[in-house]
Parts: sequence; C-alpha cells; structure tokens
Amino acid sequence: MVRKILAKTYIFLILILMYVPILVLIAYSFSATQQIGQPMGSFTFKLYGDLFKNKDIMYALLNTIILAVISAFVSTFLGTIGAVGTFYAKKRTRAVIENINQIPVVNAEIVIALSLCFVFVIMGQFIFRAHIFSFWTLLIGHVVLCAPFVYLNVKPKLQQLDPALYEAALDLGASPNLALRRVMVPQLMPGIVSGFMLSISLSLDDFIVTAFTRGPGLLNGNESIQTLSTFIQGVIKKKAIPIELRALTTLIFIAVIIVAVLVTFYNAKQNHRFKKRKGREY
Repeated sequence: MVRKILAKTYIFLILILMYVPILVLIAYSFSATQQIGQPMGSFTFKLYGDLFKNKDIMYALLNTIILAVISAFVSTFLGTIGAVGTFYAKKRTRAVIENINQIPVVNAEIVIALSLCFVFVIMGQFIFRAHIFSFWTLLIGHVVLCAPFVYLNVKPKLQQLDPALYEAALDLGASPNLALRRVMVPQLMPGIVSGFMLSISLSLDDFIVTAFTRGPGLLNGNESIQTLSTFIQGVIKKKAIPIELRALTTLIFIAVIIVAVLVTFYNAKQNHRFKKRKGREY
C-alpha cells in the first residue's frame, strides 16, 4: 500500500514539474503582458497575430520545419536500407556495423558536432578550396544525428519478420526489388514510421549540431541559416525572449497533442483489425 502511494506521488510530482510550466506559458500566450508572473490583464489573441507578422520567427520556424522534414526523409531511407542490409549481412559484418551505429547514439552531441565541423573545415580548405558551410552541411549533420535512431527502430521489426516471406516472394517470381517493396516494406512500416517521427523530433529539437554545421541558405538567403533553437539563443544574448514565442510554443504543444492522439487512435484501430483477423483464422 505504501509503495503504491509513493509511486503515485512520484508520478504526480513529475507530471507537475513537466506540465505546470507549459500550462502557465499557454495561459500567458493569451495575455500581452511583457513578463510572465505579472498580472495577465485582459484576454487577447494579440500575440498570435503578432507571431505571424514577425518575419524573423516565421523564417526560423519554416527553416526548422523544412530541415526537419528533409533530414527525416533522408535519415529514414538510409536507416531503413542500412538496417535491411545489415540484417542479411554476415555475422561479423553485422556486429561491426551495429557497433559503429551505436557510436552516434551513445556519444555526446557536442563530440558529433565538433567532429563534423572539423571534417567540413578540412574539406573546404584542402578539397573544395572554399567555405562549404551551407544548408547541405547542416543537412548532413542532422542525417548523421538521426539515421542511427531510424536503424534502431527498424531493426526490431526485422527480427520479428518471418524470413520465409521474402524467400517465398522470390520463389513466386518476384524480383529482389519487388519483393523488398511489396513484402518487406509493409511489414517494416511501423518501425519506419516511428523512426521517421523520431527523426523529425530530433531535428526540430537540435541546437548543437545546427550551430556547428550551418551556413547561408534557405529562407535566410546569404545569411547564416536560423532555426528556432539558434534564433532563440541569438536573441537572448541581446534582449529578452520575444513574447510572441509564447503563442508559438502553445501552437507546437497543441500540434504534438493532436499527432499523439491520432497515432494512438491509429494504433488502436490497427490492433483491433489484427485481433479481428486472428479471430477469423481461429
């Protein structure tokens, strides 16, 4: 009894620490008060209107979304084919690749960022003879960060996969590429989707790799690319955080909640269909 009370109390305290600050921020997104903690005043949507008028924030937001989506697609593709290739490789080769894949996962992000920065500097000086930091170096940095996590999401699905399915498709006349697309990919889709979503989350949240690998490009033109993390870090060096970011934070939180609810309903529906199909088989 005491253990249950302590466990529930612990969970309750963690939830308070996590969500009360977010709820306070959401509440103040409907107030034009300059500082959180001051009287909120009248209810208003002014911050939401000002948010979409602030070009710097909008450019940073769109840069962040574009980078996250592109890097997620590339990371998902590379991580998936890497997981499939490694799964069917020889035992020693598989062990080596899996150990290499673990390095970016367990390593400190600052080490990854510095390593990429040194590589790009050396390539710029001795190979391209130019400053190569741009959107492409930033994209490579995010792919290096995200692809190993896609690999880890796809690998369990490969282990659960019946190896006879792929061989049966080949025996029935399918080419290796067709068998991969029509047989294996649908079976791996839950892992691929979860890896894709995790890649987007990692990219949206990243600051260190972005700060060390970015250059001019995207909506910033000839200026260095600004994502939300780098934009906020640059602003707080000079002044207070723009109050419009309260509205942006609220919109992001609502979007995450909607996605989580949709994914939950989708998984529940898929499980219901699976159980129904199993019931018919028996």
